[in-house]
Amino acid sequence: MTPAPSLETSEEVMFFDTDAGAVVHNIAYLRFIETCRTRLAASLGMDLRSMMASQHFAVVVRTEIDYRRPALLGDLLSIRGWLDSLERARFWCRFEITRPADNALLVTCRQALALVEMPKAKPLRLPAAWRTQWPDLFRPTAPP
Repeated sequence: MTPAPSLETSEEVMFFDTDAGAVVHNIAYLRFIETCRTRLAASLGMDLRSMMASQHFAVVVRTEIDYRRPALLGDLLSIRGWLDSLERARFWCRFEITRPADNALLVTCRQALALVEMPKAKPLRLPAAWRTQWPDLFRPTAPP
């Protein structure tokens, strides 16, 4: 059995990530998560070019996010993402955004994704190899 895939990225908070008070706005956190998730998907064999060639895309169907503490202009952030659970036709990823300077946990997030064949918008089952590779992650229904 292979350990569940995980990935860590880093971001520096820029002017365009903040509001007038130099506090990171919610859409910027989602962009940080999107970057980490895209790179995590690539480690699962779903890099951008492969998805374009196959027309099979991982599509976000649900996002739950908790904003715990604010990040500020100039902060260096660590974004950690991992494959959390597998179902028949969707998978869940979790994310944490921390500020390493003070070890503050700023954001927690989980997302459900489904594989979809485009342009038909046809849902697909997850690859059978995933269930074999990460059997401890398989749950026939959504996690609590």
